[in-house]
Amino acid sequence: MIIFDLACGQGHRFEGWFASAEDFSRQSESQMVRCPVCDDAGIARIPSAKVRKGGVSAGPAASESIPADAAPAQQAVAGLPAEVLAKLREMVRSAENVGPRFPEEARKIHYDEAPKRAIRGQASKEESDALAEEGIDFSTLPDFLTRETH
Repeated sequence: MIIFDLACGQGHRFEGWFASAEDFSRQSESQMVRCPVCDDAGIARIPSAKVRKGGVSAGPAASESIPADAAPAQQAVAGLPAEVLAKLREMVRSAENVGPRFPEEARKIHYDEAPKRAIRGQASKEESDALAEEGIDFSTLPDFLTRETH
């Protein structure tokens, strides 16, 4: 397992865990490596402070490092304290899930045809672009906030 420090085009930094450098390259070229904050697929490796030379780590002491058995998905959001991440997920899950009706419901709320409330759902790229052109505020949620954790 190899851990790379990564950054997206928006400057969000995170870690990625890969079987090899070739595995990272293959996944990047297939746009499988995405920013956990903004979902950008333009990911680049950045210099790492963790360097191994002759079997001796020149980075943080082993007691300070992240456990080897920690899940990669959790590492991608390691910059967020667990309590903050839990609160964000709770807020997202408490919003009404309108599924594919999201663009329609967002318009109704925007034009005061429906009560103001927190909603979430899905929209295609074209639907998202149309909502933005109409001046309707919405945000794309990163996968780490919407996926189920067990």
